[in-house]
Amino acid sequence: MSKGFILSVMAAVSMLAVSCNGSGQKLLPNVSGKAGEVIVVINQGEWEGKVGESIRTLLASDCPFLPQKEPLYTLVNINPSNFTNIFQIHRNLLLVDIDNNTDSSRVVFRTDVWASPQCVINVMAKDSEQALKLLEEQGRTIQTMLEQAERDRIIANSKKYEEASLRPIVNKFAGGSPYFPAGYKMKKQTDDFLWIAYDTQILQDIFIYKYPAAGEDDFSPENLVARRNEFMKNNVPGMFENTYMTTSNISMPSVEYLDFRGRAFAEMRGFWEVYNDYMGGPFVSHSFYSQDGKEIITLEAFVYAPKYDKRNYLREVESIIYSFEWNNSGRKK
Repeated sequence: MSKGFILSVMAAVSMLAVSCNGSGQKLLPNVSGKAGEVIVVINQGEWEGKVGESIRTLLASDCPFLPQKEPLYTLVNINPSNFTNIFQIHRNLLLVDIDNNTDSSRVVFRTDVWASPQCVINVMAKDSEQALKLLEEQGRTIQTMLEQAERDRIIANSKKYEEASLRPIVNKFAGGSPYFPAGYKMKKQTDDFLWIAYDTQILQDIFIYKYPAAGEDDFSPENLVARRNEFMKNNVPGMFENTYMTTSNISMPSVEYLDFRGRAFAEMRGFWEVYNDYMGGPFVSHSFYSQDGKEIITLEAFVYAPKYDKRNYLREVESIIYSFEWNNSGRKK
């Protein structure tokens, strides 16, 4: 990628900045491209060398906890000379500029440059070694920015086309609620368990369950799995007698402790299966304290999609549980 390319990018951004409506907001087209797709603008030599290999390792390695191999993202390589208007409005762009005239090696994260809602990541380095160092040091942040961009698009759509009838039910149950898009329906409701389903040829369902907080081991992997298995056995029967959902022990779930936009939770990822049957698939759950600290609330998203790739389906339903917000009227002052 040449210095001329970067200058043309800056000129385009400047033009966009002055192309505004009366409110001062940019007039941008909607993004193009498929969910989970990233366009990587880099010259062919670098793409086929160590830098390209590093990018593929970072963004196209196997997505964790899927039954079949699927990459984290689908990468499309474009040479800088071919980076025309048709590609500039893509949803996710990784622009890699390796030029010894670069004043300082850095990674710049931007949004809504040529389209909206768009994620644009610039990797600017003096040479290949500096580019590799940046990808190593900033790799996790690059992954996070892309993941959040994909997630926020889904959440925005869920808010725009919300199935509003579910919110008061879930608010009453949990003190807050995710945003469920149109098509989701209440499938089961008890005092401590909700099953909210979007069932077509593919199941993209959400469980919400709660139980009393017990102490410092509330969010240990062992306790989270044990509680999950208890609720699944009692509430999610299989198709045949003596069958029910449980947690697969072929690969133990992973647990990560996160703080997302002011909400702390334990995120568990793993495989579910049906005891005494052959159904199964991926799940992801968020477990956290209720507002009064007396209960554990768990939001769980799962997918059943035999014969289909599952990455995008799981990302869609996972984004819903990420959209959880406390009911403002119930918050402590």
